[in-house]
Amino acid sequence: MPLPESDPTQEAIAWCEDQWGHPDEIALPLSDRGLSLGDGVFETVLIRQGKPQLLREHLQRWQKSAELLELPPPPEKSDVVAWLGEAIDRSRIEDGAMRINWSRGSSNRGLKPPRTPIGRCWGTLHAHLPRFETTRVVISKKVRRWSNDPLALCKSLNYGAQVLARSEAIRQGADDALLLNDEGQLCCGSSANILVLRSGQWLTPPLRSGCLPGVMRGRGVDLRLIREEELSSTLREEDPAVLLNSVDCRPLNEQAKKLAKSLFEQILSSE
Repeated sequence: MPLPESDPTQEAIAWCEDQWGHPDEIALPLSDRGLSLGDGVFETVLIRQGKPQLLREHLQRWQKSAELLELPPPPEKSDVVAWLGEAIDRSRIEDGAMRINWSRGSSNRGLKPPRTPIGRCWGTLHAHLPRFETTRVVISKKVRRWSNDPLALCKSLNYGAQVLARSEAIRQGADDALLLNDEGQLCCGSSANILVLRSGQWLTPPLRSGCLPGVMRGRGVDLRLIREEELSSTLREEDPAVLLNSVDCRPLNEQAKKLAKSLFEQILSSE
């Protein structure tokens, strides 16, 4: 039921199996494999004025990621749209980031998947406006992306390596880490694709590098705003560079500060 007009906008709301409340209050069963093993997939979708951005592309990747992990098929678009509508009605958040999670569901202890997995979905909606502030980065020495990793193209719930890379960067006084692949080439950030502008063309590593299969990256490539090309092991100081994902576009140097927002909006304007 929609909240009365006098109720203030919340900062976040969550749902799971007909439960609604603050993300700190909604609980998952301890037997859920997404919780115990990271055995699941997720998507994070930008919401602008109540409308999900690039939802079709996000759900396509959600489906492909579920197939890769041999999960049951995730919920349909109509379910996701219904959850978003109710989340907005309850929280009054019209500009935010919606995360939808899909796990294999519950099972007994151990790695062996259940014979007939049911699957479990839960989600959150947080108030969020895209960020375009400069981000300080270092190249991670602990974490790499592997081009032949079967999970490289999957938005898995297991983000332990990315958390480790981000922690490494913070300890060095930076905001984020850039990841090299197994060939020593720049691959991506901990949670975003890296783009470099050279000779008027935005470049990003190809998917075979092991980089994140970003939705915004994919749309930019389709629009020919971005071209796939292998990068070296370091950034050149003279090249504008950004970290791009579905909710932010963060410049990595002064040269990119005036370009990040326009690139982000160009990609979304084709929606």
